[in-house]
Formats: sequence, structure tokens, C-alpha cells
Amino acid sequence: CFVLVWSAKDKKLYGLNGSGLAPRALSAQKVRSLGYSEMPVNGWLPTMVPGAVGAWAELRRRFGSMSMAQLMAPAMAYAREGYPVPINVHRLWVGEAKRFRAAAEKEPEVFAPWLEYFTKDGEAYGPGELFRLPDYAASLESLAATDCESFYRGELTEKILDFSQKTGGYFSREDFESYHPLWVEPISTDYKGYQVFEMPPNGHGITVLMALNILKGLELGERDSADTYHKLIEAVKLAFIDAKTFVADPSYMQTKVEDMLSDRYAAKRRSLIGDQALYPTAGDPSCGDTVYFCTADGEGNMVSYIQSNYKNFGSGIVIPGTGISLQDRGCGFSFDPASDNCYAPGKKAYHTIIPGFLCKDGKAVGPFGVMGGFMQPQGHLQVLVNAIDYGMNPQECLDAPRFQWAGGLKIQLEEAMAPGIAAGLRARGHEVEILKSGSFMGRGEIIWNTEHGTLAGATEPRCDGQVAVW
Repeated sequence: CFVLVWSAKDKKLYGLNGSGLAPRALSAQKVRSLGYSEMPVNGWLPTMVPGAVGAWAELRRRFGSMSMAQLMAPAMAYAREGYPVPINVHRLWVGEAKRFRAAAEKEPEVFAPWLEYFTKDGEAYGPGELFRLPDYAASLESLAATDCESFYRGELTEKILDFSQKTGGYFSREDFESYHPLWVEPISTDYKGYQVFEMPPNGHGITVLMALNILKGLELGERDSADTYHKLIEAVKLAFIDAKTFVADPSYMQTKVEDMLSDRYAAKRRSLIGDQALYPTAGDPSCGDTVYFCTADGEGNMVSYIQSNYKNFGSGIVIPGTGISLQDRGCGFSFDPASDNCYAPGKKAYHTIIPGFLCKDGKAVGPFGVMGGFMQPQGHLQVLVNAIDYGMNPQECLDAPRFQWAGGLKIQLEEAMAPGIAAGLRARGHEVEILKSGSFMGRGEIIWNTEHGTLAGATEPRCDGQVAVW
């Protein structure tokens, strides 16, 4: 997980990097020797030491006002007593059941626990059906009693290591005992009177800031025009290809964040944008299933929080007796030895999950986020432009039709996009696909302060989201 926390007391934004580390027993060379040209999505190879659990404890210790047992009580209750499966979750679950039934045919000892915990006779739970996970409730009780220490240095560690050793995993005791989440300084850029904050690498929030820097020097016309969308798309493409090339574990990055965010580099990239679609390539900056939620309280504290298993249920590795499902975030690594993001023991991967935060004149406007893999920075950019350039309220920002750059010259547009935009983009050289479903166009949430001193909450129409006040 990655978190941005606005402290009303300090009038300051804090960042917490809760991403995990690759097992020390694995390397790119080792994975290639097993016959893979890229990281697989199933099984032990893409798993990393989970960082989210440690981040929960760090957040509570630094900013919390309740015990871990109080905080986990609702989750324990849902796990023990059950919760009704939402319809959109069910649709994804059906595909995951198919995925891991096939995996279990090849490696039954590895994937049998997933089928046991997350299916009924091999089938996904239906919409509205109660899903219970009592073993997970017991795991949460252990975490609550130990302030999450049992996950890294206790009974849950032992269960994870035992299953890893029995079924061909690569984790060691040192992998878990040495892990700690990191407090980091958020990165930002100024955009038309607002300060936009993102987490620094190893996440790709910097993509949003680079795209905004490019857009600063471009004149945006009417919101629903092909020319406006063309400029947004080109800025996203150029920023994204740079992020994919240069973002990695900060201790391995050779490219400086300040160079990537410099006005000089933004001008250089901006100069490439013309009337026709670019096939983007990386520049040289040295010239100069995820869940997102946000919260705000009556004291002015705010949190922008994102957490991910990556591919829906992650790796398919479930630890017997615990209900704990491990992520496959190791898929974010490259196998290219020339890349700063090449897989290495004990290294953090490139991450797609990014929380966002908006300020104005040094004061908090509030948190925002858009889930959805590589759609996330594109969703952030579109939400921000909708708000800052076109004066939309938070809900309008999320409701507005979206585009997604899908690589090369390929652009996906939602069916609700204004007439004429698709034709206008095709005329500019874009390869346009119209999507009838918005399920792959990101899922966002927003809480922003209004000019009247009240809070405005907005939730994503493309998924099962909710604005709650209590």
C-alpha cells in the first residue's frame, strides 16, 4: 500500500511507502533459468514480502487514536459472519475461479488452498451470497493482539514460511524479519494555482506530475473537443513512457526525480506534440485488484490510501489455516538487465498504485485516487483537468467519460464520449477503440474541501463505491 496523510495539527502532508520486497533467494537470472521470459502472474515467483500489514501498524502508531483491535473489529466481523458479494466483484471472481482451477490442475498442492477458501466446489460465490472467512478473522485477531508483529516476526510468519518451504516458495525468515515500511517525502508540481501531490518512486505517480508539467504550456480548448483530448493523450503518453523507463526502487534509480519534473524537461517533451499522434519513446531527463479509499475528519485530518493484490486475487497463494492471500506485485519487475527496474533480491518493484492529494495556497483541498493498474495516472490526470481546467465538482470529475492510452498509437474511449471526438482523434493518427463497458477505465473516490468550508465526497459510477458519513 501507499498512503498520503494530511495532518491538520502539523499542516503537513506525509507519505508512507508500504510496498514489499522481493525474496532474497530469487533473481532475474533464477526466474529465467526456470523457463520464463517475464514474471508469471500465478504461484510463488511473483510474490513479495507484503508491506501493507506493517503500514497499518505504522499509520496507527503515528496518527491513530484507537487500538488495533478496535480498528480491525469491523473486518473481523465481516470475515467471521460474512458479507454479501457485490455484483461487480462477483463478475471478476468468476474469471479468477477459472484461472485458479486451471492452475490447480498443474500444481494442486500450491493452489488447493485458494480453491478451498475462495470457491464453493470450484465455483465463484454469487452476487448477494454471504462469503465467510473465519480463519482470516483469527489471523486479524493475531495481528490486533501483536500490533501486526505476528505477521513479520511471529506465528503468522511461521505459517507463511512453512507453506513456502513445503510447496516450492522462496521466502526466508530474514525476508520478513528485516521488513519495515518507509516514511517518505511526497513529490509535487504546481498546476494553475494548485499543488498536486503524489508518492515518489517506486510508484508511478510521477507520471501524473510530468503530464501536468507538459500541459502547463499548452492551450486547452473546449472540454469535449478532439483537439483537447489529443493534447491530453499526447502528454500522458510521453510521461508514461518515461515513467516505465526510469521508475524503479529509489535506491536503484539512476535518473533523478527532480530532472524528470524539471520545467526544462517538460518543455523538451512538450515540443514533440504536434497535430498528429506520436509513437512515444523515452526521453533523457538528465537534460536538466486494487482498493482506493479516502477519509476526512472534523479536525481537518485527511488520508489518501491505496492497497493492492495486483491481479484481482493476486498470486493465488493462500496460506493454510490463515485465509491470507498473497499478492503478485513482483509482476512489476523487468527482466532487462539494463533496466533500473530489473528483478533483484530484496528489491522493491515498479508499482502501479498511486494515491493523490490536492492543495491550494498551502492548504489541503483533499485526497483523490483512481484505481485500475496502468489506468491510474491517466485517471488522475483526467480528474484533475476536469476540476482545475473545467471547473467540475468532484462527482462530475468522476462521472465524465474517460480515455485510456493502451500503448503505441492505441487509444480506448468510453462509449459515452461526445460525438465527433473519435473521428477527430482518428484524423490525428490515433488508433481508436470504443469500449461499451467502463469497467477497465478506472475506479475513483474523492473528498475535497469546498469554498464554503464543507466537504464534498464523490464515488465512482463504474464500480461498487460509496460515500459514507458517520
